[in-house]
Amino acid sequence: MTSLSRRRFLTLLGATGVSASVTPSLLAAAAPSAQAREAFTFLFVTDAHLQPELNGVVGTDMAFKKARAVKADFAINGGDHVFDALGVPKQRALTLFDLYDKTEQDLGVKVYHTVGNHDVLGIYPASGIAQDDPLYGKKLFEQRFGKLYYSFDHKGHHFIVLDSIGITPDRAYEGRIDAAQLQWLATDLAALPSGTPVIVSVHIPLVTAFGAYIPETTVAPAHHSLSVANANQVLDLFAGHNVLGVLQGHTHVNETVGWKGVQYITSGAVCGNWWHGTRLGTPEGFTVVTVANNKLTTHYEPSGFQSVAPQNT
Repeated sequence: MTSLSRRRFLTLLGATGVSASVTPSLLAAAAPSAQAREAFTFLFVTDAHLQPELNGVVGTDMAFKKARAVKADFAINGGDHVFDALGVPKQRALTLFDLYDKTEQDLGVKVYHTVGNHDVLGIYPASGIAQDDPLYGKKLFEQRFGKLYYSFDHKGHHFIVLDSIGITPDRAYEGRIDAAQLQWLATDLAALPSGTPVIVSVHIPLVTAFGAYIPETTVAPAHHSLSVANANQVLDLFAGHNVLGVLQGHTHVNETVGWKGVQYITSGAVCGNWWHGTRLGTPEGFTVVTVANNKLTTHYEPSGFQSVAPQNT
């Protein structure tokens, strides 16, 4: 029962003169009980960057088959399913998505999808794809996987999947949650019963210390691409809600940052260093997430893939 429906319930009771009969136990019964929530495990697989070169399909398949051995209720793909749709001809991108569709079957569980920057079709002019193409931008992703941002519920927990890819006027991308999505997120969170545990998936990180791990650049990047530029607007919406954790991708490293009681967990990549070995010490792999007793815990599982052209960092 939502907060709105509970208020309506109390209003109706008051109108009939029986509001005195409403007890705390009745109200508790109307909302999900923390004690009644069943523990479960799910998979967070991100940044497969699937490609036929460098044994990328083989490596993705290896990771998914290993993940299948984990007793998990479902999987969330954190984005960048393929490498690449941004700057290649349309037929190449379609072929990559077809290969990904086939490979994903080896996970053996339902998969929820998060859009990544490399999943966006033809944004770079080098692709040769016109902006009026019916699959341009995020339309191909929507055709293959569905909505760009959405929520779902599982065993008393509320999951939110966000679209963090902002397309810029100069045909590039940045990390951004747009205004329409912010409004949707505010409405979605406001409808939750108080205390409902929330878990979020986003591709480009909302909160990260990644900038501290890489060398200082002499030229400022054209776009804010390593994290979400307007993350503060999203974090403000989280305030007052029971957000257990935010699962993130994009940087290909394992990292957990705590901010205002929320864990921001960035996972290593299925592809590691773009199929060239380790990325800042993080090997190819995926994250296993366990949820129990109003707490989210994770551990990273290397896939065991060995690069044919290692360039470890």
